[in-house]
Amino acid sequence: MPCELHERVAWASSLVLGAAAIATGAFATYVRGWRRLQRASPEEAAGLRPWAFASGLLVALLVIGSPLSALDHELLTLHMLQHLLLMTIAAPLLMAGNAAVALRSGAPRPVAAAIGTLHLSRMTRPLLHPVSCWLAGTMVVVVWHVPAAHELAMSSASWHLIQQVSFLAGGLLFWRPVLARGRMEPFVPLYLLLATFPCDALSAFLAFCGRVVYACHRGAPAAFGLSPLQDQQCAGALMWFWVTVAYLVPAVAVTLRLLSPRPERESLPSG
Repeated sequence: MPCELHERVAWASSLVLGAAAIATGAFATYVRGWRRLQRASPEEAAGLRPWAFASGLLVALLVIGSPLSALDHELLTLHMLQHLLLMTIAAPLLMAGNAAVALRSGAPRPVAAAIGTLHLSRMTRPLLHPVSCWLAGTMVVVVWHVPAAHELAMSSASWHLIQQVSFLAGGLLFWRPVLARGRMEPFVPLYLLLATFPCDALSAFLAFCGRVVYACHRGAPAAFGLSPLQDQQCAGALMWFWVTVAYLVPAVAVTLRLLSPRPERESLPSG
């Protein structure tokens, strides 16, 4: 194993304790908020899903806080897998857990008050608009796969961490309108469909351009039997297939839900 890889694994290993501590603290706060809501507002507590929040934390911890995160320097396919896990598995699971409500309820009162004020402020409302959420989720993918940005993340452990955290944050914003209850449902299929286009363009380019795009991978030795170009083609194919499933399956599900018969209305009095 190259010396640089040993160093990256050692640095990634040092993140495990910190990431685990953050995840444990977040889950403890979530559970405390859940219990408080069960006493104060059972209806609101019923909307929480601790299993989803815990699963999302676990996936994020495995991607960001595991020594496996160092291996994406060796294979672009692993890098692609990690960013897809963060954006399409960890992020929607965290959002499905209705984390904002539970964490605000479980946090100390001054912190909860500050979060509530920030959430309702005029400055944050535009940031939480569906258009802003769509742009955040889309641009974080496009920007980090620009060669200069990707090579920066691969050359610096700090930038690599920033990249992974931004994938998770972008995913959280992206899935917010999709999983917000009773809001924007008619627009969700189009919202998800449009999000596939930039990803499809990027993945098609990586798969079919016929050259290694990222300089940091050009001179890399074959890993797992894949040449750098084959690795890039696998990464593009993985992204193409994964995004199609992750975005279009929910879009179809929402469409079917919208087209399904509504509960029968009260019959009108016969005239």
